[in-house]
Amino acid sequence: MKPYAAIDIGTNSIRLLIAYVDKDRIVKCYKDLETTRIGENVDKSGVLSEAAMERSIKAITNFVQRVRQNRIDNLQVIATSAVRDAQNRDAFIQKVKAAANVDIDVISGEREAYLGFLGVLKGSKDPDEKILVIDIGGGSTELIIGNPAGIQQLMSLNLGAVRMTEKYITVDPITRAEMEQLIEGIDTVAEDAIKILKKHSVDRVIGIGGTATTLGAMHKKLEVYDREQIHNLDLSTQQLKDLWEMVAGSTLTERKQMKGLHPKRADVITAGITILDRLLTKLGFASIRISEYDNLEGLVFEQVEKQRF
Repeated sequence: MKPYAAIDIGTNSIRLLIAYVDKDRIVKCYKDLETTRIGENVDKSGVLSEAAMERSIKAITNFVQRVRQNRIDNLQVIATSAVRDAQNRDAFIQKVKAAANVDIDVISGEREAYLGFLGVLKGSKDPDEKILVIDIGGGSTELIIGNPAGIQQLMSLNLGAVRMTEKYITVDPITRAEMEQLIEGIDTVAEDAIKILKKHSVDRVIGIGGTATTLGAMHKKLEVYDREQIHNLDLSTQQLKDLWEMVAGSTLTERKQMKGLHPKRADVITAGITILDRLLTKLGFASIRISEYDNLEGLVFEQVEKQRF
C-alpha cells in the first residue's frame, strides 16, 4: 500500500487528496477542502487579487505541510481555470514556490477534463459503460464522452459557478430578469457543445465537482458531508429541478442554513445548479449519477501509472 497526494487549486476552492493505493485501487483516503475563491473577479479584472492569492497560499502551505508530515513523496499540484486565465499567474506560482516549496502545474481545460474522466472511471460501479462526464467548476465546465477504451469527445467551456455568478447575479435573491439572462448566457456558451454531444449516444451521465457533490448532499440533507453517501448517488432531473426551485427562490441567508450546502458555496450554488439543469435539459437526460472520484483521483492514478514504467 503506497501513499500519494494531490492538490487541486480551483477557482472556488483548493482541495487535498491523500490516497493509499494497493493493486490499482484506493483502499484508504483523506480529502480536505478550503474555500479561498482565488478566482474572485478574475473574469472582470483579468488578474488574481492580492487578497485571494494570500488566502490561497495559506491553504496550499497548510496542505503541503500535512502531506510532508505524513512523509508522502508523491505529490502533484495542479491549478485550473482561474489561474489559467490570470495575467499574473506567474507571480502567483512564484509566491507559492517561495512559501511552500512546491511547483504548480497550470493545466489546460482539456487536461483537466482528461484527469476528471480518469478519476470517474476508477470510481465507477459500471466501468464498461459509455459515459458523459459533466464537471462544473468555479470558472469552467468540462464535458467528456468516452468509455474504458478512451475519450471520444472532450470540451472545456467558460461556464463556471463563480464566473456566471459574478457576471449575471447582482441581487439577492435572483430576479426573474437576471435568471433569464443567466439562462441565455449559459445556453449561448454551451450551444455548439450541445450540438456535438447530441451526436453521441451514451449510457449514463456522471457529474463531478463541487456543484454536483453539493447537490447530492442537499438532496440527502446531510448535516455533515459523507462522501460514502454521495459517491454513485443517482438523482433524477426532477429532483434537481426541485433543488433548483428551492435555491433560486431563497436568499443568501436562507441558503446558508440549508442542510448539505456549505455556507461558503451558498452565493454561487444558484449559478452552478442552473448550468447543470440547462445542460441536462438541452441534452434530454432523465438522471445523473454523482461521483466523488474526480480529477484528484485521476491525478493520483496518473502518478501510479507513471511509476510502473
